[in-house]
Amino acid sequence: MFQRSWLKASCLTACVGLMSSMANAGEIQVLSAVVKGKTIPDATVTWQRTGESSVKVNTDAKGTAGFTQFKDDPDTTMLIEKEGYSTLVVKCPCEGFTYALSPEMPNLDGLRVVLTWGSSPSDLDSHMVFPDNHVFFSSKEGDQTHLDVDDTTSYGPETITVVKKKQGERYVYMVRDYSNGERQQSRALSASNARVDVYVGKTHIRSYKVRNDVKANSWVVFGIDGNGAFHDINQYLSLTRTAELNNHLAGILKADSFESHSMITDTMIAQAKRMNTAGEKAYQNKDYLAAMYHFQDAVNLYPDFSQAYSNLGVTYPKLDRRAEALWANRKAIELASGNRADRIKASSYYNIGRIYEASSEWQSALENFEAAQRLREHSAYQKGISRMKEKLHIQ
Repeated sequence: MFQRSWLKASCLTACVGLMSSMANAGEIQVLSAVVKGKTIPDATVTWQRTGESSVKVNTDAKGTAGFTQFKDDPDTTMLIEKEGYSTLVVKCPCEGFTYALSPEMPNLDGLRVVLTWGSSPSDLDSHMVFPDNHVFFSSKEGDQTHLDVDDTTSYGPETITVVKKKQGERYVYMVRDYSNGERQQSRALSASNARVDVYVGKTHIRSYKVRNDVKANSWVVFGIDGNGAFHDINQYLSLTRTAELNNHLAGILKADSFESHSMITDTMIAQAKRMNTAGEKAYQNKDYLAAMYHFQDAVNLYPDFSQAYSNLGVTYPKLDRRAEALWANRKAIELASGNRADRIKASSYYNIGRIYEASSEWQSALENFEAAQRLREHSAYQKGISRMKEKLHIQ
């Protein structure tokens, strides 16, 4: 077992007491994802339900907001918004949990991972591994990666920020139930209602929820390949020793590919396709924000839905979300197949190059324009290469 301090900050102990009372009061609490114990006042919380008018409430000085108008069930959606933070979208039930807002991230290749859960177990831990780095509670600082918040008193958030992902290197993120780290048959993690939210730029791009039917103390959630594409792993296992954990994560990093253990049913795929169609309709009506949410719902249900990623790739730029467009185009490259694979990849590399060019990152732009040109000859790709060589004073 890892050694750690169990000293609990008084502000977080107070938060637990507050959350215990919320279940009866019909309230939620909004905290900062990156500052331990900091509440977020004046955030706008919107509850939506199909066929009914939405309800908006602002959080008070303690970051709390009450709701009684809607049923707290999967047909209700909650949005939490505040200037300077990424909007958080959650499918209810919502009552009895904390919700963490992530400040917008300025770097194109940055990302933030936020873990939240229920009252039990008291201590879930976030782990981010990449070559020569393992960021978690006893090693909070890595290479341009750090653990912002470590929570040991239930609910979370527990947050890891990658300030700038290292090009060409693979990353793996895992959740471990520290409270039950020596119990191989524990159901506590499975019953924790744990949720992992991933943010890029100013956008909440992915959400993962723990399965409720497994015996395990460790959940390997996702990986990021050398090109920056996300891969769902969703592997559940019990790791009781430090060496076991380290060896397992090292093995995933060194494997030829990330193995997915996700359970995708025909019903989920059909629902994802309906969401994608709704997104395309919203896009045609120039309601780009609604389109984005529909496409994101589609890929959360069906992570290999190439058309939804392609749609996100053209929607994000309409909303001036360049970091998010990078993520979508990289996933489109990874999923491209069939007779049009080279064309799709080349177009996506060119889109990535244009994003880097707009951010004055000339070398990264050049590399992506050249990748596009290698796949398919096109005058736009060659012009991009020429522009970047001129910026970099390359003959």
